[in-house]
Amino acid sequence: MITDQLILNAKVYNSYYKRFEPANVAVKDGRFLYVGTLGAETFTAKDTIQAEGQYMVPGLIDIHLHIESTMITPETFSYGILRHGVTTIVPEPHEMANVFGVEGVHEMIRASRDCQVDMFYAIPSSVPATPLETTGGSIEIEDIDELMETERMICLGEVMNYVEVIRDPDGKSNRILQHVRSRYPGLVIEGHTPKLLDLDLHRLIYAGIDSDHTHQSIEGLKARIAAGMFIEIQEKSMTPDVVDYLVRHAVSEHFCFVTDDVMTDSMVKTGHLDHLVRKAIAMGMAPEDAVYAATFTPARRMKMNDRGVIAPNKTADYLLLSDLDSFAIEAVYKRGAQVYDRKQPLPQPETVPRFPEHFYRSVKLSSLTADDFTVRTGLPDGRYSSRVMMVNSISTFTEEKHAEAGVKNGLLQWQESGYGLVATFERYGKNGNRAYGLIGGDTIKRGAIATTYSHDNHNLLVVGHDPEDMAVAANAVIAGQGGFCVVLDGKVIASLALPVGGILTEAPLEETAERVLGLRTAMESLGYNHYNPIMSISTHSLPVSPALKITDHGLIDVGTGRVVPLLFPLGEE
Repeated sequence: MITDQLILNAKVYNSYYKRFEPANVAVKDGRFLYVGTLGAETFTAKDTIQAEGQYMVPGLIDIHLHIESTMITPETFSYGILRHGVTTIVPEPHEMANVFGVEGVHEMIRASRDCQVDMFYAIPSSVPATPLETTGGSIEIEDIDELMETERMICLGEVMNYVEVIRDPDGKSNRILQHVRSRYPGLVIEGHTPKLLDLDLHRLIYAGIDSDHTHQSIEGLKARIAAGMFIEIQEKSMTPDVVDYLVRHAVSEHFCFVTDDVMTDSMVKTGHLDHLVRKAIAMGMAPEDAVYAATFTPARRMKMNDRGVIAPNKTADYLLLSDLDSFAIEAVYKRGAQVYDRKQPLPQPETVPRFPEHFYRSVKLSSLTADDFTVRTGLPDGRYSSRVMMVNSISTFTEEKHAEAGVKNGLLQWQESGYGLVATFERYGKNGNRAYGLIGGDTIKRGAIATTYSHDNHNLLVVGHDPEDMAVAANAVIAGQGGFCVVLDGKVIASLALPVGGILTEAPLEETAERVLGLRTAMESLGYNHYNPIMSISTHSLPVSPALKITDHGLIDVGTGRVVPLLFPLGEE
C-alpha cells in the first residue's frame, strides 16, 4: 500500500487508553492511516522516519490565548510556537477588537491565513469588557452575526463582565448570550469567572457560560468541576495544591492546559504550552495525563474531533520526543510534513507589513507635560482618605487599601503620600477622558512606565513617582504610535515600539524577545516585584480583574462594577 509517510519503531501515545504503545504509523494525505505492528512489508512510503524508540505524541493544542498579549503578529507567533510543539490554537483577538472593532478581528484572521499553525478564532464577546471604559471599537450582536457568516469562528470568546451577567438581565452580556444560545445553539461559550462561588457561579453557568481560565483555588476548582464547568489551567493556577488535586482525583476529562498570555521573552527562553506540560510532569503529574491535558481534552472542548489523537483519519500533527519526563521535542510535524527539527536552524521568514495603513495611526493623543500629572481634586484643602491600588507580586489581581493623603490649593499632594501615581488617558480622540489614582505594593518605587499595551481598552497608562519622568515616558509612547517605555531621571532605559494598533510589533521574534526582556529588567530595576511585571502593569486597567482597577472613567471597584472616588472623607470607610 502506498503512503506518504511511515514512522517506524515509535512509542505512540494512545489517547483513548492514556498510555504509550510500541507501534508503526502510516500517514496519507495529511491524516493518519494506520497505527499498529505492520511496517515496511505492507506500506511503501515516500518518506520513512526511523523513530528508534522515540515518543510520538499528538501536536499540542492551546484553546485559550491572545496573540496580542505576546505583542507580535500572527505570522511571527506561529513561527515562535511551532518549535514548542504547538500545532493548533484558538486565539481570541479581543485586544485588536478593542482598538478597531470587528475590522480588527477580520484583519487578525487575514494575517493568520498563511501561517503553518492552524488558528481557529474565537469571537470576542466582551468588547469593551465593561461600559466603564472608552475603546476604539466594540463588538455588537450584528458583528457576531457577520463573523459567523463570513469567517470560520469556533467559539464565543470569554464573557468577561461576570458582574453584569449576574446583576443585569438586560445588559449587553446577557443579550449576547441569549442571542448566541438561540441562533447558534452548538457554539461553545467561554467564560471568565474569577473567585465566583455558590449562587453567583451557578447563575453564570445557567446563563450558558461553562468554562473558566482564571486563577484557580482549590475551593473554586472543586466548585466549578462539581457544577459542570470545564477548567482551563494556565500557569498561574499551577500551584502545588491545585496540581496535587488534579493528580489525585479523577478529573482528567474536566480540564486542559492553556497559556492565555505569554510574554515573548518567556516564549523564547522557557517555551509555550510545552512548558506547562513539562512543569506539570515535574510537579508530579503522570506524563500520560499531562499530554492528555494538552491534546485530547482541549480538542474535545472545542469540538475539534479531527485532531488531538494519533489514530486513523485524524489530522497528522505530531511530535517526536527523545525524553518523556523532560518533554524534549526533537521534531514537529504538521499534516505529516516536518516543520521543525531541533538539529536544524529554523530562520524566521522576513516579516512585511500585513495590516491596513490606518492600523499604524491609532494613537490620537497630543504630547503631555509634567502638569498633566498634577491631580486637581476640586476639594477643600485638608486630609482625606484615599483609595490605593496595591499591586500583588503573585497575581494580576490588585487589592484596595485606604491611606491618608493631603490636598493643598485643590491639588492632591500625591508625591508626599508615600505612593506612586497611576494615570490613564483616552487615546482614540473620542472624549479626552483621563483619570488618576494612587498605587503601591509590589510596583515601581522610582522612575516611570508608560504603555498603550493596557488591557483591554489599550488607552495610555502611566505609572510613576516623578511627573517629569512620566511625561518623558508617555511622550515616547505617543511619538511611536504605541508601545512601552521605562524612564529614570529623564532618560529612557528601555522601550518597545508597538505601532500596529498600539499593541503589536512586526519586528522579528528574537529582536522582540530581547526588547521585552529589556523592559522586564528595567521595570525590576525600578523596584517592580512580580513574576510577570509587564502583564501585571498592563492589567491595571482591566475592570473585570479584581479588585481595584483604573480606566479613563476613573477608579473601578471590580466587585461592584462601579466607578468609585479616589478621595473621600476621613473616617468614612
